[in-house]
Amino acid sequence: MGKLIKENEEKGRLHIDTPMMGESLVSKKFLKQTEAPEYFRMHPDINVLKIGGQSIMDRGAKAVLPIVDELIKVKDEYKILVMTGGGTRARHVYNIGVDLGMPTGILSKLGDKVSWQNAEMLSALLAKHGGVKIGHGDNLEQLTMFCRLGYLPITYGIPPYGFFEHPAEFGSIPPHRTDCGAFLLAENIGARSLIYLKDEKGLFSKDPKKAKKAEELTFYDKISVQELIDLDLDDLVIERPILEMMKRSKCLKQLQIIDALNHPDYIMAALNGEHVGTIIYK
Repeated sequence: MGKLIKENEEKGRLHIDTPMMGESLVSKKFLKQTEAPEYFRMHPDINVLKIGGQSIMDRGAKAVLPIVDELIKVKDEYKILVMTGGGTRARHVYNIGVDLGMPTGILSKLGDKVSWQNAEMLSALLAKHGGVKIGHGDNLEQLTMFCRLGYLPITYGIPPYGFFEHPAEFGSIPPHRTDCGAFLLAENIGARSLIYLKDEKGLFSKDPKKAKKAEELTFYDKISVQELIDLDLDDLVIERPILEMMKRSKCLKQLQIIDALNHPDYIMAALNGEHVGTIIYK
């Protein structure tokens, strides 16, 4: 070891020898060599369920309680991590922040509080059934343990970018919000599935709430991420950065969008592998 350090000191560097020592970590050629034939999956049995803030949580008891009942039914059969969206209250704080001219990173810091509030409410509703609110720290490594012990872990969906949020392509609203957070977490823990609980059937060519006539709408029950990118739709049922993330994903091969507002039973169906709603695949 002493000889190695001395040799490196003579080269003007003081570090331990490593195969990457002389490589540029921005070289495309080198980075391609770091691809693995198969990636390690930390929690391959965990199913990530992202509950929409505006589509579900903001509607109160009539929307939330049937989903709570369904989560109680499925928790003993499937390992589940529930993630919460922000919704209308996040949009309100974004509106004030935009009016004050605040940059994207500050808006990201403001918006994450609402997603956390929704996680708090959901964990309270599920507390007597094993619901437990967790943060983005070390608890994420213990997800499988929580589920094996009968708990139902719940966390907030907003990713912890904060001041480090990426600049938005258009305007200043943080591009990586709770849908992106759910995708990133599901990908990096090697989750079994990622299911978005929304108030629409799935992916349409236009927002069904804004379309004037039903014939203006095209429903996509299954579509590849590249096909969806090529369509370049003006609006999407999930956050747009997810499309590029999915193109580069290592573990997550598809995601599913279901109407849990009108069909809470679709949660069990999706966990069972049934094709309900929309499937977007890599």
